[in-house]
Amino acid sequence: MKKFAWLPPVAAIALAGCSSSNPVVDPNAVPEGTILKVALLETTDIHQNILSYDYYGLKADTSLGLERTATLINGARAENPNNVLLDDGDVIQGTLLGDYQALAAPVTCSGTLAVYKVMNALKYDGASMGNHEFNYGLNFLSQITNTDFGLPDVSKAGTCGSPSFPLVLSNVVGAVNQKPIFNPYSIVGKQFTATKPDGSSMSVKLNVGIIGFAPPQIMDWDQKYLAGKVMVNGLQESANKYIPEMRSKGADLVVALSHGGLDASPYSPKMENGSLYLTSTGIDALMLGHSHLIFPKGKEVGAPAIDASLAALPTAQVDSVKGLVNGVPAVMAQSWGRRLGIIQLVLKYQGGKWVVQKDLTNVEARGFKYKDGTNIVDADASIAPLVDTEHKATINYATQPLGTTTDFQMSAYFSLVGDVTAIQIVNQAQIDYVKNFIANSTDATIASYKSIPVISCSAPFKAGRNGPTDFTDVAPNATPAAPFGLQVRNPGDLYLYGNNNLQAVKIKGLDLKNWLETAAKQFAQIDPALTAEQDLVPSYSTIFNYDVFYADNNALKYQIDVTQAGGKRIVNLTYAGKVVADTDDFIVATNDYRAGGGGNFPGIDGSKTIIKSPDANQAVVSDFLKKQGKVTSTGNGLGQSWSFVKVDTKGPVILRSAPGKLAVAQNLGLSRVKAEGGLDASGFAKYAIDLSK
Repeated sequence: MKKFAWLPPVAAIALAGCSSSNPVVDPNAVPEGTILKVALLETTDIHQNILSYDYYGLKADTSLGLERTATLINGARAENPNNVLLDDGDVIQGTLLGDYQALAAPVTCSGTLAVYKVMNALKYDGASMGNHEFNYGLNFLSQITNTDFGLPDVSKAGTCGSPSFPLVLSNVVGAVNQKPIFNPYSIVGKQFTATKPDGSSMSVKLNVGIIGFAPPQIMDWDQKYLAGKVMVNGLQESANKYIPEMRSKGADLVVALSHGGLDASPYSPKMENGSLYLTSTGIDALMLGHSHLIFPKGKEVGAPAIDASLAALPTAQVDSVKGLVNGVPAVMAQSWGRRLGIIQLVLKYQGGKWVVQKDLTNVEARGFKYKDGTNIVDADASIAPLVDTEHKATINYATQPLGTTTDFQMSAYFSLVGDVTAIQIVNQAQIDYVKNFIANSTDATIASYKSIPVISCSAPFKAGRNGPTDFTDVAPNATPAAPFGLQVRNPGDLYLYGNNNLQAVKIKGLDLKNWLETAAKQFAQIDPALTAEQDLVPSYSTIFNYDVFYADNNALKYQIDVTQAGGKRIVNLTYAGKVVADTDDFIVATNDYRAGGGGNFPGIDGSKTIIKSPDANQAVVSDFLKKQGKVTSTGNGLGQSWSFVKVDTKGPVILRSAPGKLAVAQNLGLSRVKAEGGLDASGFAKYAIDLSK
């Protein structure tokens, strides 16, 4: 025993205690077999939709808004006292409120962005960044998040208003120092109530690790802000670097906040929707965003079918009913606050750690009608007063006169069957800009393009992607006798993305044909012999890739044969009455997203860009409208450049659009739109389409 004589008194007492027949039991020790139930709650792609309000239409819209998501959050918290509320990005941009606070009247350092005010009030536990967080530049993002990015040419925030919860992003790093500009992850300690094997309750601490990922394409989409400043690493590579570190620092649970959807293509560090490949990196739960889809399928009565793009994924990897991706629980809560993602986990304390009981996991993408499939939840009355000042200021901004009138309705309700009223004016504005740019350029190379035809493309950005209320609709009921006065809000309705800058690419006729073929993939392949109903456009998830081309005087013409497989649909492509040859030259006015490779159009990857304008497409449209003074259907709304190859079908073909709009099609003379049918589970009306017209 003499060899222990050197021990200090405290150590000796501890040693004696170890040999006692009545050992001291740590009252905070978690007994083996203790059960902890935890709910992970997700919002994603809020896009500054705080209130149930449409700033473009100046009207209430009860189908969206964080003020109603707040009600879902309150309900989910009541059901699940142990909860963690997280956001998956694309918060700050997307409505006129976002543009107002970033561009028209930028929020000051002493202020807090409206959406962050609400998220602070709702006591979020953490969030990641989406691609649209970068739309207003790094200086603005640094300020509103009060984050020093560690970049020499970006202002350093330090005392600005910001979210009161941790922001994480692991794969966007400084171009020089290779350090993440946000914390790559955060470990959030939560005190929860668990159930011991004897049925009694005890308080336990759970360390929830959150790690964030943004799509690599931000380097293309916001090149003007990011080039030379930051770079983006692959999702899988970033996860494999940081998740072991999170575990070593005590993370009991690891949740990936991935602002990307699901793509089963072979992995690439450049994948836009590579979230599926995070499931092999040791995460316990996966929160998805970016695609604006519902995953898993809604559980409410009459829930819409799972989107076609998700349904096409391998069922061995993706379970769209249970909400599992390679066995990992995953959720995507649509967009604009219309759903709340809920992942309910059961953890058991085994071998000194918390172990997820996978067979007891439940995943839900809960919508506003979750209680009965019919009634929409009420808004949380505490939310609107928080942003009342910003809301009123945005309405005042939206209603300022543009100084231009129109005698026709510009809408996108039937843009997928030929209506160009909401697209032609955008294309005309882009052509006008590019022609003037070339004509006035002092650069010899640019000036040499004067003899090349300038054409333009634009997509119907608001044409159902976010539900039956998400359609461009400018100046309803205008007549030649009573033209409608356009307002500041209208160009944003015609061209949704205020962050896009106008660019032009020089292409060949073959590039043009391939471009059109890619756009035409928006349509299903129609079988003329089928007697069952066929949906002409089964998914609106990529509607922003449906580029419609136009040339002055309607000189460009083409047809789409929807009975053919993708890649074989474009026929009768002509310019000025002549068949377009593969070697013909064209200059296409477009946006920086498309010119830089956005949408994966063959050969359009940034290498063919000849003009990089400093002006936003939305501003180009606004300036063009002001310059016109008055726009008319004859000059600006009836230049349909494309049509379907006529075909008789034995069964019905339908197009889903907003209900009650048959008269719009009739007024346009769209004879192929025959009748309005019933509603689908998402609230879209089914319109009968006669492809023989």
